[in-house]
Amino acid sequence: MRNNADTVEREGKYVQSVERALNIMEAMAREGAPVTVTELAEKVGLKISTVHRLLSTLAHRGYVEQDPEDNKYRLGLKLLEVGNAALYFSDIRTVARPYLEELVDICNETANLAILDKTDVVYIDQVESKNLIIVKMFAQVGNRGPVHCTASGKALLAFLPEEKLEEILNQMELTRFTNETITDVKHLKKELQRIRNEGYALDWGEREEHVRCIAAPIFNHEGKVIASISISGPSTRITTYYMKNELVDIIKGIAAKISHKMGYNGNGANSLDQHDSVAITE
Repeated sequence: MRNNADTVEREGKYVQSVERALNIMEAMAREGAPVTVTELAEKVGLKISTVHRLLSTLAHRGYVEQDPEDNKYRLGLKLLEVGNAALYFSDIRTVARPYLEELVDICNETANLAILDKTDVVYIDQVESKNLIIVKMFAQVGNRGPVHCTASGKALLAFLPEEKLEEILNQMELTRFTNETITDVKHLKKELQRIRNEGYALDWGEREEHVRCIAAPIFNHEGKVIASISISGPSTRITTYYMKNELVDIIKGIAAKISHKMGYNGNGANSLDQHDSVAITE
């Protein structure tokens, strides 16, 4: 039986031990019932000692569990947790995608969907501007960056519970990227309070010079902020007047629609009405 992990390692592209561990879990999933170390070793084409060592590590992290009575292994609940998280974010992308496209149709600038990961903002989807002149921006799908200097990041920070916000702020370094970057915690907290009050966040070229962005939070059925949606482009097109007099209502309206789709009813601490959001209309 050919060992896929060995083949991959010879190609020099992946880590052999990780590949082997994944092969083991996939074999267990296909089996659909608890298996012994010997059975697993046969299925994945590895030595029993190697499989046992990998299973011990996976069990330690909760990805597999061993029955103390018959010593057979089954998949652990940790996989369910990871799988649900992947499904969850996939669902956000699915729901938000048509609204990203709607934003681009309305504004003809790039629309972004982002989530919070520890002290970083991570861009998980994007629809690019149809402008003939497209400005290459930091915000790209898969990219992560500091939350303090992006509209998407600040929109996420502003609606976190106070305890969680303080935890993140204590871990963050307010690195300066441009002259507009907020590097003082008191200043940042004041800006986050404004965002909570008004329901939207602005980036005046804080991460990249001459690139502006406006973002609004997306809430789930529990009233928790789960993502942010933003529109970004060059300052030559996204003028101060355009941002404040047109884009504010547009981005808040789109964010409200997505929140509604995610089960948010506008009640509780993060009420969209409290933050002067436009009415939800389909």
